[in-house]
Amino acid sequence: MSKLKKTVVVRFVFALLILGFLFFWPAGTFRYWQAWTYLAMLLLPMLGISFYLIRKDPELLERRMRAKEKERRQKNIQLIASLIFLGIYLLPGFDRRLGWSSVPVVVVIAADILVLAGYGLFVQVLKENSYASRIVEVEAKQKVITTGPYALVRHPMYLAIMVMFVLTPLSLGSYWAAVPALPIVFVLIARIRNEERVLIEQLAGYREYVERVRFRLIPGIW
Repeated sequence: MSKLKKTVVVRFVFALLILGFLFFWPAGTFRYWQAWTYLAMLLLPMLGISFYLIRKDPELLERRMRAKEKERRQKNIQLIASLIFLGIYLLPGFDRRLGWSSVPVVVVIAADILVLAGYGLFVQVLKENSYASRIVEVEAKQKVITTGPYALVRHPMYLAIMVMFVLTPLSLGSYWAAVPALPIVFVLIARIRNEERVLIEQLAGYREYVERVRFRLIPGIW
């Protein structure tokens, strides 16, 4: 097994254990079907995509595995986002145990479908942009991508992330977890503003792309 495959397997197992703990420990039970469904939706496609990239685009996979930001502002944004994700994942379990919310099954299923749609957009971004790193950086041979979802908004990956995580509370059967979930929108806006400054300064052709594609995150809105 190659080093990259081993890394993928280790990260998958680690993510499964951590998310399982965050979901089921506060719930006090494994009888939490919304969490099992969400785990399957989140982790199984992640594993499949990772092994696909190992064969087709290992450099992109390695970029996606880099998580250490270089700029202080982005480090602060990353820290705030991590705390928000912790709240998004912890609160639903307590909600399940204490019975704070009663989210109808049809709402949970609808949220699951939209989370999967966000995941689909995320995958489409990876297909279009081999330089879709997790951190803000510009590489030597990097080019501006203007095709696919990038023809509609400048940051389709952040749109995918926003859809997935704003709807995660409903997917996990919790209304209360929406409280920490909604601020993720403002965190993404702050990240986009900072990232665009870097891209305009360092990525050739990005300024012209900004003039051509007006909307950053949501078509017709912003």
